[in-house]
Amino acid sequence: MPINLRDLLADGKVHVLDGAMGTMLYSKGFYLNVCYDELNLKQAKLVQEVHEAYVRAGAEILETNTFGANPVKLSSYGLADDTEKINQAAAELARRAAAGQASVAGAIGPLGVRIEPFGPTSREEAFAHFQRQARGLVAGGVDGFILETFSDLDEIHEALRAVRSVSDLPVIAQMTVGDDGLTHYGTGPETFAKQLTDWGADAVGVNCSVGPAGVLEAVEKLVKATDRPISAVPNAGLPKDVGDRKIYLASPEYMASYARRMIEAGARLVGGCCGTTPEHIKKIRDYVASVVPRHQPAVVSRETIKSPAGVEEVPLAARSCWGAKLARGELVTSVEIVPPKGVDPAPMLEQCRALKAAGVDAVNVPDGPRAQSRMGVLPSAILIEREVGIETVIHYCCRDRNLLGMLSDILGAHAAGLRNILIITGDPPKMGPYPEATAVFDIDSIGLTNLVYRLNHGLDPGNNPIGAPTKWAIGVGVNPGAVDLDRELSRFRWKVDAGAEFAVTQPVFDVRQLESFLKRVEAYRIPIVAGIWPLMSLRNAEFLANEVPGVVVPAEVLERMRKAQDKGKEAALAEGVKIAREMFEQVKGTVQGVQVSAPFGRVEVALQVFG
Repeated sequence: MPINLRDLLADGKVHVLDGAMGTMLYSKGFYLNVCYDELNLKQAKLVQEVHEAYVRAGAEILETNTFGANPVKLSSYGLADDTEKINQAAAELARRAAAGQASVAGAIGPLGVRIEPFGPTSREEAFAHFQRQARGLVAGGVDGFILETFSDLDEIHEALRAVRSVSDLPVIAQMTVGDDGLTHYGTGPETFAKQLTDWGADAVGVNCSVGPAGVLEAVEKLVKATDRPISAVPNAGLPKDVGDRKIYLASPEYMASYARRMIEAGARLVGGCCGTTPEHIKKIRDYVASVVPRHQPAVVSRETIKSPAGVEEVPLAARSCWGAKLARGELVTSVEIVPPKGVDPAPMLEQCRALKAAGVDAVNVPDGPRAQSRMGVLPSAILIEREVGIETVIHYCCRDRNLLGMLSDILGAHAAGLRNILIITGDPPKMGPYPEATAVFDIDSIGLTNLVYRLNHGLDPGNNPIGAPTKWAIGVGVNPGAVDLDRELSRFRWKVDAGAEFAVTQPVFDVRQLESFLKRVEAYRIPIVAGIWPLMSLRNAEFLANEVPGVVVPAEVLERMRKAQDKGKEAALAEGVKIAREMFEQVKGTVQGVQVSAPFGRVEVALQVFG
């Protein structure tokens, strides 16, 4: 069944556009003196093969090979009379290549001449030129349109009017900006986003001209100016002159890393323009697949979930010692111990014995942190509880398992005696040392919270009785320092509504930031456990500040560590512990718990934080 472009724009998910057509045709020996649009007629098989390569790479939206297929540009090749024919053929080629696996958008670029008031071509003439192209694309069966690489708002307005005059299919409208962040005519993203929205574009974006960094800056401005889906389609960097050719040097990995940032900034459609290839799109698609769950969670309010007859939810206070202290409003303490990289659990167990002796309430056991391969969280936690006799809070991430696998894990872990779970979406594999590893991300942390809450009410995901209910104390992660705090708070609200009973924050280094966050989540009435990380060195502080997503290290903390580092390694460690102790003293009266990390397995450092 063909993929509907309107549905893709409306579903709230991130989708991948294809890459450059011209770059691929050039690489196959068709140089710039050739009319690339005419190849839809003369080299149809070749054009279709390029489209098919992008489909195999994971593109969900194909652009027709018609960027310059308007009467003005075609006239320089004596092809103006073939405008409709060329566009129709291009659409049919793309549709055959899509084979029901991708949507087809008719590509329309600028006329290549200035229109009034800056040139001799009238608006009505421009309208007529664009209308001919749009008619051909509709005849070929496109699912919608993508107006791209426009600098002149008046010109893209005429293109949009022309499309609307022949079709009500959705339109993605993209402008292009220069190094200064403005179009050639000096229009900023905020301005053209508002104007395109008012004119009825279904999605608004930027493409071409600059590389990923410039497009990212534009996206950050677009999201504040429109409620329409945002598209981000950069070149593969700025072109370099190599001999008589212009070469785009941005690697697929670099493009994918910026795709992540664009998505985090709010982009919903990501792809590539000049210089990009199927390999670039594959890397982008791999990243999108690793962060966007295949099944968007249908957030079901906890209020609507009813236990089967004869089954009652076990109160939080009766599920675990950790849950009991939370229920009583007492301060809970925990230390994060990372599972071993190999098969020997002895060092981990020894660390946990030290924590138990010090009176720490629980051991937090991460699940593949930073996408690294370690002993599984469930066997690690079972070993800790059985061998040491201290409760664990297992971190359970959605990266590596599908829904049925998670259900099996969680039921088995409960049967083994585990009771406290912290549900997280998880780091993408690309962040770890195994860049070719893939992810599952069947559902995210919101969906899994809903699943575990159902289990606590004696129901499986399909609302079928499972017998006795589970007794999980359900926790979730939250980031007070998120770049897009409104989105973070929205997701947090969904997590609470789905059944979360406590939350653990990312490491906090700024008390003011935490206090501001706590005020904004007061209405959720859920215990907050603050993450605290004792810094080991200036390098450790800089790594957290610059390379760990979601962690904010204030400039004053970095400066304190810098001055301490000048005095030596031990002075830096002492300052790091001092900063963590100050955080503990300042926050323990405002939160209901603290989770202290044991950096590099240094349990003695973590215990110093408690005083």
